[in-house]
Amino acid sequence: MTAAQSLRRPTSLAEIKERTKGMGTEEGRAYGRNFPLQPSDVVITPYGKSGTTWLQQIVHGLRTRGDMEFDDISRVVPWLETSYDLGIDLHAPQRGHPRAFKSHLNWHDVPKGGRYIVSVRNPKDVLVSGFRFAEGWFFEPGSISIEEHARDGMLKPDNRGYWKHLLSWWEVRQQENVLLLSYEAMRRDLDTTVRTVADFVDIALDDELYAIVMRQSSLDFMLRHKDKFDDKLMREHSERVAGLPPGSDSAKVRVGKVGQHYDELPQSISDELDAIWREEITPVLGFASYEDFAAQVVNGGVHFA
Repeated sequence: MTAAQSLRRPTSLAEIKERTKGMGTEEGRAYGRNFPLQPSDVVITPYGKSGTTWLQQIVHGLRTRGDMEFDDISRVVPWLETSYDLGIDLHAPQRGHPRAFKSHLNWHDVPKGGRYIVSVRNPKDVLVSGFRFAEGWFFEPGSISIEEHARDGMLKPDNRGYWKHLLSWWEVRQQENVLLLSYEAMRRDLDTTVRTVADFVDIALDDELYAIVMRQSSLDFMLRHKDKFDDKLMREHSERVAGLPPGSDSAKVRVGKVGQHYDELPQSISDELDAIWREEITPVLGFASYEDFAAQVVNGGVHFA
């Protein structure tokens, strides 16, 4: 048996935490949070599993007229919070203009001084997508249920990251350097999304560039090139630090169906997420549900009645 063959993925939540605790350092996170931005810089910073990779591809395609000569989208649109630990120099020249970065930080924690694109997504679909993303990479398929995953994550009373992220960006939605999108509207209307993003990052969208970006940011294209969107750098880092077996399925591009929680999420978990929404969001914003909230974020931008 080779060394690689002897490696295995965790089979419990406790084992995941123990083996992955060294994957990200506080020094690395601080490096990203304190990175000095230029006014033209674009930070793509949705909550995880809410369209980040998709927006990276759209922005990179716009600024390079469709460059695909990369092995990992996060090598050319680097992740602020992890680049230090991955050995990526955030100050290095980038392909095309403007510079673009990935993040998952909320408004209060993200470095200031740039421009920000944020997409929001139904928390129930975020939970399901996050579970499917981790399964087969950070834990052995079938060893942890989606209910266990939820109760150790989004349902924990001390884990309100999703809702804090949403509230923080809603507060600054009217700033000229913030573009707030919804994942659901992006899926319905890629045309408007591409045009809105191009306008926001000040890139003239001629017919040829429009066709390139529409084609290369389509689900079909990204699925056919999913090896470029599979978090290669982070996967290799996790294999070194956490002793995970090589060749994990870390593909970011999946079907990404709107409403996939109806098929996969237990009703009890769905009900608890609704209750958290009513506790965290409704008293502040007045929206009774995510659906009511998302109705105000339509066609690639914020709609105000």
